[in-house]
Amino acid sequence: MAESAKKVARQAEKRLDKVAENVREQFDRVTGGKFSDTVKNGRFADPADRGVDRGRAEEQHRDQGGPER
Repeated sequence: MAESAKKVARQAEKRLDKVAENVREQFDRVTGGKFSDTVKNGRFADPADRGVDRGRAEEQHRDQGGPER
């Protein structure tokens, strides 16, 4: 009984992953990738905070073992 429950859970997880991927692809297609690029570039941050946000992101990236940019 437990094996069948695990199998159903795995199948559901795979389906949800596919749905999430499809939603991301459709969103990027609709927005042309512009919205996510705008957010990454700090468009919605306060003008004074843009540099701070980028600095924090780079610091976090380095803390996680990433190369310096």
